[in-house]
This record gives sequence, C-alpha cells and structure tokens, in this order.
Amino acid sequence: MTDGLKMSHVSHMFGENRVLCDISFDVAPGELVCLLGPSGCGKTTALRLAAGLEKLQIGEISVNDMIVAQPGGYVEPEKRGVGMVFQDYALFPHLNVAKNIGFGLRHFQERDRDDAIKAALKQVGMLEYLNAYPHELSGGQQQRIALARALAPKPRIMLLDEPFSGLDVARRADLRDTTLHVLKDAGIATVMVTHDPQEAMYMADRIIIMNEGQIMQDGTPETLYFKPDNRFVASFFGEVNRFSGTVDNGRVVTPVGDIKETGLENGTAVEVLIRPEGLHIGDAVNGHDILAHVDAVRVLGEVNLLHLTLESGSHIHARVPRRFSANNRQSVAITLDPEMTFVFPIS
Repeated sequence: MTDGLKMSHVSHMFGENRVLCDISFDVAPGELVCLLGPSGCGKTTALRLAAGLEKLQIGEISVNDMIVAQPGGYVEPEKRGVGMVFQDYALFPHLNVAKNIGFGLRHFQERDRDDAIKAALKQVGMLEYLNAYPHELSGGQQQRIALARALAPKPRIMLLDEPFSGLDVARRADLRDTTLHVLKDAGIATVMVTHDPQEAMYMADRIIIMNEGQIMQDGTPETLYFKPDNRFVASFFGEVNRFSGTVDNGRVVTPVGDIKETGLENGTAVEVLIRPEGLHIGDAVNGHDILAHVDAVRVLGEVNLLHLTLESGSHIHARVPRRFSANNRQSVAITLDPEMTFVFPIS
C-alpha cells in the first residue's frame, strides 16, 4: 500500500447491473487524476465508493495505508479524511458562508474553527464573503465556498464530481484554474470525475478513461492523446476522420495517403482514425498531390476548421492554424501526420 488513495479490484452491482468491473488505480499525494468517460460508465460510482457513500461489495479501498472499505468492513465517510465537492454546491441556504464552512468543523475548538474557516476562504480568494449568504453569491462564488468547505478540515483525499459543469464558460475556466492551484499547493491526492476531455486534459496529471464499468486506459494526457490503446480512447478526445482498409505489404492505403509500418499482419482488416489536426493542408503544386475541395471554413478561436470533400467523395475535417486561410481556394493538398494517425484492427 502507498500514501494517497488506492482502489484495488473493485467491482459493484446495482441489482443485476454491473456498473464497475474489477477496476484498480491509485492516486499519490499531490497528484490530480481525472476519471473520464461517458455518462453511465461507472466513474461517479467509483467516486462514491471512495467517499464511503456506497458500501463496497468487492475489492478493497485504502486511504494513506489505512483500509477504509472491504467486504464486511467499512469506515464512515467523516472518518476517512476525505473532502468532497459536487456539481450542485450543496450549501445550506439559511447559513452564512462562515457557518456553512464551520458546519463540518464542529469537533474543532472555537478559535481553531475560526482560523480554519478564514484560512480556507483565503485559499479560494473569498475571505471578504465571510458573512454573505449563498443567495447573494454567483454560481462560481458558491462553488468556491463549496471548495473552501471541503478544504477546511485539511483532508488527505479530495473528490470532485463534475464540479464545474453548472457554470458558464468564463466562470468555469476561472474556477478550474483556482481549484488546480489550490489543490496542488495543498499537496492533496485528488480524484475528479468529468465527461469533458478538454477539462480532463487541462486539470489532470493522469487520466483514467472508463467505459461500461471498465478502465480503457490509464496514463498522462499526452500518452492518451498521442498513443491511444484502442478506438474508444482515440475517438473520445474529440472528432476523428475514419477510414477502413486492409493491411497489404505492411501498409494501409487510405484516400488521404498511405500509412506505413502498421505492425499488423497482411490481410488484417483495420479502421484508420485521423485527428483533424493530423491532416496538414497546403497549396496544390503538382499532379501527385492528394487534393480535396474546400466546402467551408469555420473559425474556432485559435484554429480554423476546414470542411473538405475528397476526390473519392468522402467528407473530412481538417483543423489548421488561424494564419492559414483557405477562404479563397477551391482545392488544397493534404499530407498525413503519423503522430495523429491511428490504426486499429477490426475485431
């Protein structure tokens, strides 16, 4: 066992429905791990088991070398040293900010409780709202108070369940940044549940991608983006262009170019996934170029999205830097970026 959070061979059923199937992972002190996956994949159940909000059926959970859950053995949530922040804030409307935070510190001496409340509010930049009531605060401010309440008892583990999903884009970005820095400064082992891959990549040291109760891949954001283990992981980080083909002499022919050194046996049926930024766009300069017709150009902030039609009739998308504009071009040439191109056998 190690310090931090450790889940070992955890499975869970709701009636006849198996929502977790033999999942294992650990989170070190100071590490932020995101559980990422579609709705219903089991990530929130894993979080609730770690918190003690669900009784463990199969497996073992430990916090800082202490077993807190196993079949027939259970440590109450308030004795696990775990802080929790949820999507809905869960603040008491009739209590001011100080009393909301102090509610979980009733075992503290009065002076220690006051010091802990102020220290937690200072961490999240909300000290001047000590006497405010929840209805006087914006959604982002309420979530900061929820974070301060979770931080005040100085937990060893922090569990965040979709904590930013109810906020608008600007407040979400601001609070994500605050949360990340506060948790890193505190050195707390943190597990955050999200279904947003961009949010996971922004927040996480490691991402665990889940689907149908199982772990699909566990790794750094860079590893999962550039070296996905399977089609599910590759496609979960955003749109991909898809082609099917067959390995012939070690390579696969696609309408946007040949893919070499696949490492697969000849005759293997494969699916090729190419990220939109994996299609490099340039001027058509000779008769050997792979050409595509430009149907539309859309500005997506720092990049442009090109809607293209290949000579084969396939519609594809390419993502290019803003400095490259194809507005006045009827056709462009395409080359593949091998780092953004993935080949998986069709089983």
